[in-house]
Amino acid sequence: MGESAVSHQLRALRAMRLVNYRREGRNIYYRLADHHVVNLYREVVEHLDEPEA
Repeated sequence: MGESAVSHQLRALRAMRLVNYRREGRNIYYRLADHHVVNLYREVVEHLDEPEA
C-alpha cells in the first residue's frame, strides 16, 4: 500500500475517532482510540489465525 493510501486510511480512521495520534517533530504516531477497538481487533486477528474447517 502506498504512502498516500495509508495517509488516506489514517485520515478516515481519525474522522471516525477510531485512532488517536501524537506528533513528535515530523513524525506522527497513531494508536487505537479505546479498549473496545483494541478488543475487536484482537478478536479479528484471532479469528483469522484459526485453521479452516
